This record gives sequence, C-alpha cells and structure tokens, in this order.
Amino acid sequence: MTDLVPRPRLAPAPAAGPGRERFRSLDPRSLDWDSVPLRLFGKGHRRSWDPSAIDFSQDAEDWRRLPEAAREAFSGLCAMFAAGEEAVTHDLQPFLAAMAAEGRLGDEMYLTQFCYEEARHTEVFRRWLDAVGETGDLNHHVADNPGYRTIFYEELPRSLNALTEDPCPANQVRASVTYNHIVEGTLALTGYFAWNRMCARLGMFPGMREIIRRIGDDERRHMAWGTYTCRRHVAADEANWLVARRRMRELLPHAIRQIQFATHLYQPEYFGLEMRALMTYATGRAKRRLAAIGAARGKAVHLVEVDTVTERLEDAFAEEDAEPAETGWGGPRGPWRA
Repeated sequence: MTDLVPRPRLAPAPAAGPGRERFRSLDPRSLDWDSVPLRLFGKGHRRSWDPSAIDFSQDAEDWRRLPEAAREAFSGLCAMFAAGEEAVTHDLQPFLAAMAAEGRLGDEMYLTQFCYEEARHTEVFRRWLDAVGETGDLNHHVADNPGYRTIFYEELPRSLNALTEDPCPANQVRASVTYNHIVEGTLALTGYFAWNRMCARLGMFPGMREIIRRIGDDERRHMAWGTYTCRRHVAADEANWLVARRRMRELLPHAIRQIQFATHLYQPEYFGLEMRALMTYATGRAKRRLAAIGAARGKAVHLVEVDTVTERLEDAFAEEDAEPAETGWGGPRGPWRA
C-alpha cells in the first residue's frame, strides 16, 4: 500500500437537469488504485475468459452415454446454476446506482465488470446445455424448489430493489448479505465445489469442470467485494454488524432448504454427496466470511478500504478447494459406472 491516510470522499457530481456538470474521473485523486474495488477490477482484467472458447465436445459424448434418469439429475443441477446466474445479472443493477449515489466511482467501475461476469456465467451455462442437446424447458427444476423460490424469486430481487428507493448503508448490507453471502457464497460456490468434485471422481464433463474453475475465480472476487462492502459499513457504524447477522440468520435456513431439496431429489443414485459434508462446507464458509465482517468493528474506515483481509480470505478458500477430496464427498456410484 502506498497511501494509508484518509482520502477525501468526493460527493456525487450534481446533475444539471437531465445532464451533468462535471466528470468525476477528471477530479484530482478521484480514483484510489490501492482500494479494494479497483484492485479487484485489475484482477478481473487479467483473468478474463471467453465462454465460446471452451470445448464441450467430450461433455456431449459423456452426456450421450448417460441414462435418462442421470440426464434429468444433471439437467436439474445445471438449471439451478443457469437461472441463478441470470437472476444475479439482472438484480445487481441497483447496486451500481447505489454506488453512484454514494459517489464511489471505483466501486461503480468494479460493479460494471462484476455484472458483465455474471452475464458471462449465464452465457456459458446456456452454451453447455445447448452443446449437450438439453434444449427443452427447464423452468420446472427451479420453480418446484421451495428454498430456491424464496431466495431467487422473492428475497434477492426485493433486497436489491430496495436500494432503488433508499441506498442507505443498512440496505446495502442487507443486499450484500443476500446477494454475496447467501446466493454466491453459500449456494453457488458450495454447488460448484461439490459438482466439480463429483465430475472429477466420475471422470466426466471436462468442459463443465473448466466452467466451474473459471466461474469460481470470478465469484471469489465478487465475494471479496461483498465482504469488503459490509466491512466498510460496519467500520463506519457498528449497528450494521447487527444488520448483517440478522440478514444471515433470516436467509440461511432457506439456503439450507434449497440444498436439501436438490440433494434429496437427485443425490442417492447420481451425486453420491453426503448432506452433512455439504452443510459443513456451506455453513463453515458463511461463518468465516461473517467473522471477517464483524472484525471490522472499531476499525478506521480508510484502512478497511485498502486492506487485503477479504482478498486473502478468498485466496485461502481457493487453496482449500484445490485440496484432494476428503471422505464424505462420495464417489463414482452412478449406475452407468457400476
């Protein structure tokens, strides 16, 4: 870090009627390159990838060898991921406006990249489904899951749209916990981790494993920003720590219900994953991220804005995910591989 003194927070540039009076990027010291969002912005540039460049030919061959019941199981899992990525692509937009209202150009810039990456995730899952020939209507896979419906149909859009009416810090914390810590951290990353290990043990779907590797890297940057945003608000006002904890307690049961529903529907024959292992993974990560948010109490805001706490935490998670699978994650028990 090159500068740990507080930088002046510039107020939002006032608008003149339907236009504007000035450009923020032309103000001196308007962008802090040491800040968390702009560090993440740079990482995103360096780690960009193209969904159309991933080879799904072996995945299509693996798909043709599966029995119909196994295809139904994998279709259900992929449908939950694809729909979730579409939902977060759409629902993130009020957060960009909230950052503009707060005068945080660096965060606004990062969130444009963030939103692009979510759109890329939507694209790559659709490309995979098309490649394996799964072109029918898959909406029933998500509409019938009660936990999924509560989170993605109701709570996610409601909490993000609240920022349109009032982008206050408490609403930003609630939105971040919903989006980053429940949807991305508890559901998406848990699901990707489990599916990657399952495919590796079955020796199938190399293209999907590449998708998960790429998305996981993107999502951990998103998580770093979400945890940082909550830490920033908690450092400014400890009351926001209670907001974060309360929101996590409200939504975690629905997330667990979603995982249980999907696991019980498909797991016994095809996924071979133990529910206890999934719950330990999901809740353990949630607790560690929540602890990082709580640790910001009493910190100086300007130090939180440039520290590496959230990035180091996500790097640690990436290293743990790369470790060999432990007992409890099941094995190649699909009937097609007896």
